[in-house]
Amino acid sequence: MQRPLTFVEYLRNAVAIPFFLISLFIASIFITIVIPLSFGKATNWLVKHVAPALGRPVLFLLGIKFRVNDLRDDKEQPVIFLFNHSSTLDIPAMLSLALSKIRIVVKWELQYIPFFFIIGRLTGQVFIKRKNKKHSISTIKKTYSRLKKNKLNVVIAPEGSRKHKGKIGAFKKGAFRMAIDLGYPIVPIYFDGNSELSYGGSLLSKSGEIVATIHPPIDTSSWKLETLDEHVAEVRQLYLQWAEK
Repeated sequence: MQRPLTFVEYLRNAVAIPFFLISLFIASIFITIVIPLSFGKATNWLVKHVAPALGRPVLFLLGIKFRVNDLRDDKEQPVIFLFNHSSTLDIPAMLSLALSKIRIVVKWELQYIPFFFIIGRLTGQVFIKRKNKKHSISTIKKTYSRLKKNKLNVVIAPEGSRKHKGKIGAFKKGAFRMAIDLGYPIVPIYFDGNSELSYGGSLLSKSGEIVATIHPPIDTSSWKLETLDEHVAEVRQLYLQWAEK
């Protein structure tokens, strides 16, 4: 059973949530100015440096210590980053990683928040309708040439939603199909602590620690569509093992 939030933690949330929204507003203005002036050439710089400027202060205000354990040797090869998704904290945690040249696959509904719409569209993030499989596949496939041409990394949560039973939910196949189509390795990211501090659909968080482990890449060069279900199960099993530690 999870402990309730303390009075101090409620105060921290009362400060952190408005701060994040205000930061998004400021970032949207900054990005709206910089990207046209740079003719789009500043996009990757903005994605890498503005993202942690949004995420890390929020975690700090919430009283959360954030640590990154990066086990990769090669950080230049384009990859598909997967991360476990069970908490609202996954958003500031992912932003805080400061990953290079990333494009995030996010749910279509986030565009209803004006700041997310402006930032996401101007920086080339990928919005998909999760409940419309045909639309999701079509949208993702349209990004392939752009991703490969610019050697961009992809970030996606294979569980799709943070609201699911258990610490690790069922994995959707989209990210794994992308790995085959693009010829990209898969790099698992495991957030340890997120679900304990802020579970499921809650917007409030407790103080504590999050450890983000970026695991070595998984080679997908021999994967086939015929064995896709097996690869999905194998990668999910890794997350289940990490969740049990």
